[in-house]
Amino acid sequence: MIDLHTHSTASDGTLSPTALVRYAKERNLEALALTDHDTVEGLEEALAAGEREGLEVVPGIEISAEFPESTLHILGYYVDCACPAFLEKIAILQKARNERNPTIIKKLQALGLDITLEEVTVEAETGQVGRPHFAQVLIKKGYVKTPREAFDKYLAKGAPAYTDKFRFEPVDAIASIRRAGGIPVLGHPFTLKYKTPDELEAIVADMAGWGLMGIEAYYSEHSETQVRLYKDLAEKHNLLITGGSDFHGQSIKGISLGTGKGSLNVPYKCLEKLKARLKEVQKN
Repeated sequence: MIDLHTHSTASDGTLSPTALVRYAKERNLEALALTDHDTVEGLEEALAAGEREGLEVVPGIEISAEFPESTLHILGYYVDCACPAFLEKIAILQKARNERNPTIIKKLQALGLDITLEEVTVEAETGQVGRPHFAQVLIKKGYVKTPREAFDKYLAKGAPAYTDKFRFEPVDAIASIRRAGGIPVLGHPFTLKYKTPDELEAIVADMAGWGLMGIEAYYSEHSETQVRLYKDLAEKHNLLITGGSDFHGQSIKGISLGTGKGSLNVPYKCLEKLKARLKEVQKN
């Protein structure tokens, strides 16, 4: 069992990189990828913990990219987390996140909610502040009962406290990952809100032309029909197949490390093929 999509306290997870690796070891995972949002801050710690625990840890990242009316995330595997040019690029995204947060607070306060940025920052501990941390404060104060309710009622795109932020265009996100020596993969394609399989294929074909190298076919929220579609598209466009739970710890209930909602099973061969493609990239 492997899990190639997880988050730590370096972004919006509830376990530190070390605790996440230890938990993966306890659950008998063979490999784990840490893919925090727009940051590589937790990778050094996770890799060191992997060495100590005897667990294969894949250095990764999840970059939010611009896409009309929906959500597009590009996962990057085996990125060089010391690459100066890459660090400069993701610093732009982190700055955009930080600039958005005060505006969200103002909108929530205008709605009559007693919430401060200081409270949200405490919730994030040492990681970067994201919307899940706003959700946790709203839960603690009794305004909502679940993170999903917090997003639906206040924080999701189209909700009254939602505030947009700068994102890279997909071609730039893909190029940045590749320049850092990484493998760019389209995360959870269903969030693109495509209307037909043909529409999704057109999007995937464009991205493959920009250097996309994989599709996350296995995912906690994917149906069997979606998994088949994404695997077929990967084969048709010579893309890798990856998968993961999108585990965040206690901040998102019902998603377990490695098994998602209970039926997720990402085969190790996905990682073997990922590493084989990485060797090809490094040769070139």
